[in-house]
Amino acid sequence: MIFDWGGTLTPWHDIELGEMWRRVCAAHLDPDQVEEVATTLLDAELELWRRARDEHRSATLEELFELAGVEPSEAILATQFEIWTPHTFIDPAAPGLLRSLRERGIKVGVLSNTMWSREWHERIFARDGVLDLLDGAVYSSEIAWTKPHAEAFRAAMDAIGADDPAGCVFVGDRPYDDIHGAKSAGLRGVLVPNSLVPAWDSVTPDATIDSLGDLITHIDRWS
Repeated sequence: MIFDWGGTLTPWHDIELGEMWRRVCAAHLDPDQVEEVATTLLDAELELWRRARDEHRSATLEELFELAGVEPSEAILATQFEIWTPHTFIDPAAPGLLRSLRERGIKVGVLSNTMWSREWHERIFARDGVLDLLDGAVYSSEIAWTKPHAEAFRAAMDAIGADDPAGCVFVGDRPYDDIHGAKSAGLRGVLVPNSLVPAWDSVTPDATIDSLGDLITHIDRWS
């Protein structure tokens, strides 16, 4: 079992990215610099997400700050992590689900399109008590590709020691990146619908669930 992170293991939050950058900048810059620098950072982030969407190429926070021409001090990075913290808490159903999967002998992994570092993600998972329930994780910030590229899914399979895509299931909230990507790579795809994520009518999930707690029924049926 391989899970998406944002919008799946962590519930979706409708966030205004420009406001997030303004809050980061306001904590460290003179007031007359905040809007200009925040806009530059937002433009850089949107460009890197465009590249991920259109070219399936990954990016890092370091690359984002470099593109914006902003020096990412430790203080700025700490503020950014803190400001995002309320939006990173794991779905309350996730810990029990992951334990149930591992009790069934099913390995559990994560594959996330993200610019954040492994250290940031592991800090979140450790805080929420699920880091030890993961057999492996792949963050696109560490590889060349993003979902839906097949190499991203193969990297996630490698991380949990799986070699047969037909025996793997990917769970995500994005019909294109997650479900189309997984099924194109030979995995089953389970969709956790999110009304704010664009539809992709060219793919049919193997299952659709309203909440993570509904997943076990399908896993037991397939097993």
